[in-house]
Amino acid sequence: MAENNGCTHDCSSCGADCASRKPESLLVPQNAGSDIKKVIGVVSGKGGVGKSLVTSMMSVLTRRKGYETAILDADVTGPSIPKIFGLKFGIDGNDEGMFPAKTTTGIKAISVNLLLEDEQTPVIWRGPVIAGTVNQFWSGVLWGDVDYMYVDMPPGTGDVPLTVFQSLPLDGIIIVTTPQELVSMIVAKAVKMAEMMNVPVLGIVENMSYVECPDCGKRIQVFGDSHVDEVAAQFGLKVLGKIPMDHKLAALCDKGILELMENDYLNDALEAVEAIEK
Repeated sequence: MAENNGCTHDCSSCGADCASRKPESLLVPQNAGSDIKKVIGVVSGKGGVGKSLVTSMMSVLTRRKGYETAILDADVTGPSIPKIFGLKFGIDGNDEGMFPAKTTTGIKAISVNLLLEDEQTPVIWRGPVIAGTVNQFWSGVLWGDVDYMYVDMPPGTGDVPLTVFQSLPLDGIIIVTTPQELVSMIVAKAVKMAEMMNVPVLGIVENMSYVECPDCGKRIQVFGDSHVDEVAAQFGLKVLGKIPMDHKLAALCDKGILELMENDYLNDALEAVEAIEK
């Protein structure tokens, strides 16, 4: 039996490669001025499917239930959150960190566009810099008390999604997709990444699911037959909602007043979030 050799069992201060060595956690600590209880990532295997819309709608619904709600916009090169909520440039702070912006109803938010004087200025940064920005949004912001934080993630499985999965204590993810045939590929990528990172998948939301005729109410499937139900069954997941191509919803986003939305498209998704073990 090998001798202890004075082991203190504090792996953080030891360089020895021994059998009892514990794997180092990559989780980034919260700011001392933050108490974030649940973190939900909104993800997809490709871009342009509506992650920011789902993130925003979920935040509005969560806030309406009386929860302290926050959004961390991790889509650094394509930030949409400030536009959707009508938030403008300008973030205050002190020696302890930055203060998040607040929407009309009190949703806390941080996004790179709130740090740029011109929202049209492109963010031309390499992956490690973007990943570092996401970590700074987590640990360098004085979030205060937050019941549910939604993380609007960039598409794919690159540097930034990996940073979020490894650095933030995700309690679950919502996968966003669209009705096209490639839905299976989109979902598979997200599910497999979540499995590798040991993060639960709460379910799938299908965006652009259909258009409702304003005259007769018939649902027209612009992109063909939906495959989300069969794909969800394939992976043992729940379909948490189907969002139509709703011109009223689009107009609210364009005007920065999404908090006035009146629909029940994501009520099941909210129930899934509330069902996360306390």
